[in-house]
Amino acid sequence: MTDDTTKINEIPETESPELTISPEESAESKKESKKDRTHKKTKNEEQLEKVEIELLELKDKHIRLQAEFDNYRKRTLKERMELLKTASESLLVNILPVIDDFDRAMQTLDLVEEESHLKDGVNLIYTKFQEFLKQNGVREIDAKQQDFNTDLHDAITKIPAPTEELKGKNVDVIQKGYYLHDKVIRHSKVVIGE
Repeated sequence: MTDDTTKINEIPETESPELTISPEESAESKKESKKDRTHKKTKNEEQLEKVEIELLELKDKHIRLQAEFDNYRKRTLKERMELLKTASESLLVNILPVIDDFDRAMQTLDLVEEESHLKDGVNLIYTKFQEFLKQNGVREIDAKQQDFNTDLHDAITKIPAPTEELKGKNVDVIQKGYYLHDKVIRHSKVVIGE
């Protein structure tokens, strides 16, 4: 048995010439493999840089898209709030002549000296109507004896001022003006003293 093992261990050189590599060939193959490795590294590094750049661009696009969406959301919420605030504007503007008639009726009822249930009922309705207007953001523009302001008042005519203090001011109010929240929905029609 020992003879067999010695035969196996002793392989003649002529049978496997391909397995032996000369030292020159091994050095060249090492150089080539190093070149391949460095080439592969640079290729990998280039690809990595490209991927990083693409990632940064995508992050930037994502952040910008989020900011745009946030701005859109805020803008639509603001517009919705404004719309809800002034949605009833046309209805309230059409009610203003009724308010004027009510004011005239109240002035006429104040001239009546006797107390009656009719006067009390109209007074109650007028009070509720004024409360309804306040709840909806409608308020009167204070114009009598105020400085004339073109943003709030429309001048109907000019008359001589009864006193020196009323020159350039509103002497009389012909038709009341109203705000809806902070927006003027009807200008006051006034007479200016000169």
